Amino acid sequence: MIKNKKVVLEKVDIGLAKVRPFLNSDGGDVKVVDLSDDGVLTLEFLGNCSSCSMSNMTFKSGIEENILQEAPEITSVQVTNLASN
Repeated sequence: MIKNKKVVLEKVDIGLAKVRPFLNSDGGDVKVVDLSDDGVLTLEFLGNCSSCSMSNMTFKSGIEENILQEAPEITSVQVTNLASN
């Protein structure tokens, strides 16, 4: 159970800040859609990231890894529009 969503979302932002320059350089970005009480974080890819064939790899090895490192309170990370290969 997430007690202070604001603090956890600040940690998520720190994790996203680490990968955001790479996303932006390819014309993309990511935004937080929701953080549930049980720690499920929902993201949405924006721009080129929403249709990129590499978005799954970017998500797993960049975004998710950095978020979980900064915010261990997160139990799961989901992307609403993850491109399928």
